[in-house]
Amino acid sequence: MTIKATSPSRHIAIEALGFDAGAHLLVKHALASLPVGGVLGVRGASPAWAIQLADWCRSQGHGFEAPGDASGEARVTRGGLQSGRWRGAESTGAIDPAETGAVAEEARPHWGLAARGATVEAGAPVYHFRLTHKDEAWSDSAADLYAQAVAAQWNPDQAIDWSQPVDLPAPVEQAIVQVMTYMIENENAALLVPARFLGQLHPHFREMQAALAMQVCDEARHIEVFTRRIRHGGSAPALSTAGGQASLKSLLDEPDFSVASFLLSVLGEGTFVNLLQFLQTQAPDPLTRQIARLAARDEARHVALGMSHLLYRLQREPDFRYRLASAVEQRFDALAGTSGLNEEVFDALILIAAGGLAPAQVAQGYAQVQQLMRDMADGRYTKLVRLGFTAEQAERLAALHTRNFM
Repeated sequence: MTIKATSPSRHIAIEALGFDAGAHLLVKHALASLPVGGVLGVRGASPAWAIQLADWCRSQGHGFEAPGDASGEARVTRGGLQSGRWRGAESTGAIDPAETGAVAEEARPHWGLAARGATVEAGAPVYHFRLTHKDEAWSDSAADLYAQAVAAQWNPDQAIDWSQPVDLPAPVEQAIVQVMTYMIENENAALLVPARFLGQLHPHFREMQAALAMQVCDEARHIEVFTRRIRHGGSAPALSTAGGQASLKSLLDEPDFSVASFLLSVLGEGTFVNLLQFLQTQAPDPLTRQIARLAARDEARHVALGMSHLLYRLQREPDFRYRLASAVEQRFDALAGTSGLNEEVFDALILIAAGGLAPAQVAQGYAQVQQLMRDMADGRYTKLVRLGFTAEQAERLAALHTRNFM
């Protein structure tokens, strides 16, 4: 092989280090400092070092000239192709999602579990993730919402004063137990829906993956504190109805991530934020109010994640609104024969706001619950309009949302 005199060159001595003991590292890193076509002079002292170097050069795609003079120096010309395991490897974007093209429009199956920005060796196994398209699984706000979630994590043992005694009239305490029972089953659904999609989401979309994982953690914590509130008063959970279970099952049965996010995070958890804010202001004991305040803060972040994903998808696919509207209508029709919000929960909310059974108290509690229902409808309407629905469409769809709130 002829080496041009103008080719950049350098020289290294591998001394007695053999290629079975790491000599290739010295050659590899020396070549990395040269451009393609650059020449590296190599001298060695171990037996058969030149033969080993020749074999290594062939496997890596570099040129090789055996020692041919008194200097005993071999010459290695850096090849222009990727070498070794890098040959035929494929880039997977970039770490920073703000970089142009960092997040692929479609994550390829053979990228598997590789970090985004890594280079995947040819021949890697194929993974069958279902959510591989950016449109169906991305949010530009996911990284920020994940960071907010990390910063806002709270320990139930430290953030809540469990030393506060519960000294409420028995009917009021039982009302709180009934509402907490209802909230636990709703939070079970709010945990399982994102958890189910986590296993389907390609790790290339790691910001959304991380945000959903934090959402699951939040819901697990909510279930814990609602359960502890029930036990704190010395009670056991109350009634769970068939209608409520049917409403929640429809969320778990929804196969589309965007539609599930719309029904659960935007409409359901958006309505749930109103309920928690109601408890924060109307609950007769500071412990329940404290629990509701902390949970409401988490739920508001879940709503923001769902909204940001849908806004991203609708910006690229405006006609997807028809799919969202259809999902609301189909869910309403499927649940038309169920009882929706059970009577015990509705009555419990009245009693919590009333604080007692005197006629004037009950009248006041009833008025507060009616205002809650209006606030819930207004919240759904506002979010629907923000997603691009007309005022008329938003009003109709907000009214069709399940009577079970979630």
